[in-house]
Amino acid sequence: MRAVIQRVTEASCIVEGRVTGSISLGLLVLLGIEDADTLEDLEWLAGKIHGIRIFGDENNLMNKALSDVDGGILLISQFTLYAATKKGNRPGFIRAARPDKAIPMYERMIERLSSLLGKKVETGIFGADMKVSLLNDGPVTIIIDTKNKE
Repeated sequence: MRAVIQRVTEASCIVEGRVTGSISLGLLVLLGIEDADTLEDLEWLAGKIHGIRIFGDENNLMNKALSDVDGGILLISQFTLYAATKKGNRPGFIRAARPDKAIPMYERMIERLSSLLGKKVETGIFGADMKVSLLNDGPVTIIIDTKNKE
């Protein structure tokens, strides 16, 4: 799994003119799932997302996690995080998981993050044409890949 995590002061997702999810202070998480991903990867990544300390403390140092600032999560499925770009100009997505694997993993990630956060995780709609807006705070953007745990 791959996640692009952005610290935001606000973020929202619109599908067909309807807001499907929105947050104020928190994290916009773009999540890519590949065929090789396991539930162990999901658990590890959920813990990292929930615990990552990228919010400012009283000294403006990044020492606080989501729970310390009562932040939210907007989770967006993003198969293009597995784009292969070595050959030609048209990206290939051979490593991205097919919907029959990706949808259950995405739904499980929503459940796991909601459990860790103690509140609903806002989302887009898997496979939809989504319009995602955000106000990146910092900017702070972190990329985490479960295949690079060590």
